[in-house]
Amino acid sequence: MPLTTAQWRESLHQQTESYLQKAVADWQMLPEQRLTAPPAPGRWSVAQCLEHLNIYGRYYLPAIEKAIQSGRRASSRPADNYHPGWLGAYFTRLMRPKTDGGLQSTMQSPKNALPAAEPAARAMLAEFIDQQEKMLQLLDAAAAVNLHRVRVPVSIAPWLRLQLGDIFSFVIAHTERHMRQAERALEARQRPAVRA
Repeated sequence: MPLTTAQWRESLHQQTESYLQKAVADWQMLPEQRLTAPPAPGRWSVAQCLEHLNIYGRYYLPAIEKAIQSGRRASSRPADNYHPGWLGAYFTRLMRPKTDGGLQSTMQSPKNALPAAEPAARAMLAEFIDQQEKMLQLLDAAAAVNLHRVRVPVSIAPWLRLQLGDIFSFVIAHTERHMRQAERALEARQRPAVRA
């Protein structure tokens, strides 16, 4: 059953709101060393997860905003229902964690999206909060355009342009993936060391 466009937007709005609340209510209160401590050698800290998400947000949020503005200028009209394109649905499915928290697939981050070894945790958190607030605004603005016809270039292949709705779904699934990774990093640091 296809979702109505309003249902689709509401679902993504709720997900984004939950990420924002997690960052504001929980992570802002943590000592900085909890945010910067990696759970294990070679694993990302909370701050590194946030920097990685911020790198993507720096590309996608302006690209989404520009696409919405172009759609409005072209008098794009919203569709009643939302259905993803096959390629966008595939990318989103690869990115989104399974219901048990496991990953559909592991993948290497592009070199230009790798976080610093020790990013400034407070700055990364503040930027992440700003980006989630911007995402909520863009989801609201997207109500005025056709999610299928308005297109956004993909960061790793700008010649490839996906439906606006697919880009929203992909970016928010990517956020979910790394929010769960950040949660696991925090949990790993809370567990007492096992003695042999």
